[in-house]
Amino acid sequence: MTASAPATWFVTGASRGLGLELVRHLLDRGDNVAATTRSTDRLYAGLAGSDTGRLLALTVDLADEAQVRDAVRHTLDRFGEVDVVVNNAGYGYLAAVEEVPDSAARQMFDIQVFGAWNVLRAVLPHLRARRRGQIVNLSSILGLTTMPGWGLYSAGKFALEAMSEALAAEVADSGIRVTLVEPGYFRTEFLSTDSLALPATTTDGYEPIREMTRDHLALQGTQLGDPVRGVRAIIELVDRGAGPLRQVLGSDAHAFAAAKVEALRSDLEAGKDLALSTDFPESR
Repeated sequence: MTASAPATWFVTGASRGLGLELVRHLLDRGDNVAATTRSTDRLYAGLAGSDTGRLLALTVDLADEAQVRDAVRHTLDRFGEVDVVVNNAGYGYLAAVEEVPDSAARQMFDIQVFGAWNVLRAVLPHLRARRRGQIVNLSSILGLTTMPGWGLYSAGKFALEAMSEALAAEVADSGIRVTLVEPGYFRTEFLSTDSLALPATTTDGYEPIREMTRDHLALQGTQLGDPVRGVRAIIELVDRGAGPLRQVLGSDAHAFAAAKVEALRSDLEAGKDLALSTDFPESR
């Protein structure tokens, strides 16, 4: 990534939400973009008005490791290199833990965890050989904290965060930076029924979650976060080549994160004496 050469980005989940907005911004500034999606037609429709000459649109099932490897190979064949990887693919799921069927849990992890892992396994040898690159894993503020009804979604994001934190330490000496982006509520389609899955059947006793579901669907279109400002912040993080491991986006996300830190601090202090009591006496 230099002033004289465009960067090459590999972006998953590119046909909706922050992923689509990111791809649009990257193309408009002249970068190369390999964008994975389940629907290239939807991707091109979303990019109407942008010059797609530097776009490589790839139909990929991220849960299929062979398809992911092929997508990375096609990217290298087209552009010669990858500078930035953005694991963005995902969707919401709002239900009580008891209401989540096994198939829904596995599908969520296929996309949010195993799909991202497939991308990383495919692209890391290239990045390590070049001894440079940036990995941006799109988590969520619900990957740092959670609330009733978001157990499945948060479970996937918590797993992505753990993997990313370990990866950041593993590749630091190879010149590769890892960033976790934790957005709050952005004014995308995320809270529409196109992107927010609901259980096929519900269970009596979880009326507050039904109310939360109605409230979240009603929130669509009034979220605090501006997608344009959000993707500009992501691009800025990459361009400056420095920043924290975790970057929250949005005032709501910052408030949730601060509350989580305080809750952890309180729990640690409340449990300190019991924690210390479990050491061998001679090691105290």
